[in-house]
Amino acid sequence: MRILPEETRCIVIDYQEKILPAMANKEALLKNSVTLLKGLKELEIPMTLTAQYSKGLGLNVKEITDAIGSEEFFDKKSFSSYGAPEVKKILDGDEVRRNVIICGIEAHVCVLQTIMDLSEAGYQPILVEDCISSRNPHDMDMAIKRAAVEGALITTKEALLFELTQGADSPHFKQISALIK
Repeated sequence: MRILPEETRCIVIDYQEKILPAMANKEALLKNSVTLLKGLKELEIPMTLTAQYSKGLGLNVKEITDAIGSEEFFDKKSFSSYGAPEVKKILDGDEVRRNVIICGIEAHVCVLQTIMDLSEAGYQPILVEDCISSRNPHDMDMAIKRAAVEGALITTKEALLFELTQGADSPHFKQISALIK
C-alpha cells in the first residue's frame, strides 16, 4: 500500500516536559521527531498534537511545537488519543485522510492504545518507529511488535518522508532532502 499525502494525517502524542526526560534515547527521539514533523509540515500533512493530563505532566516541549508551527494541543485523560473527543471528531470528520501517522510517547501506553483504537475504527495507523520511545527499551520493542499485530504499518521517518514526497520532481524534494541530511 502506497502512503499518499492527500490521504494522510498525523497524531503527535504527548512530548511533554515532565515525561520526555525519562524516555530512553531521548536525544535521538527528539531529533528524529523534529525532522519528521518539519517534513510533514513542508508536505502540508495535517497534524494534531495531544498532551496526557497537561496539568500534571506539563506542556509539549518547545522543539516539538516549533517543528509543528503551533502550540495548540488537545488535553486528554484517556491513554488513546482517539479516546479524546476532540481528536476523534477531527479524524472522523475527514473521510479522505484514513492513513494516520503516529509518533510520540510512551510507545507501550498512549502510542499503542491509539494504534489499537484507530485500527479498530477503520483507519490505517502508520507507526514511525524511530520517533517513539518508552522509559524502558524492552517496553518499546514489545509495543512495536504488538502494533504490527494490531495492523499498524511500521516505518522510519526517512522512508516515510520520501514516500510522501513521491519523487525528485516533487516541489518538496529539496526541502525534504535537506531535512534528512
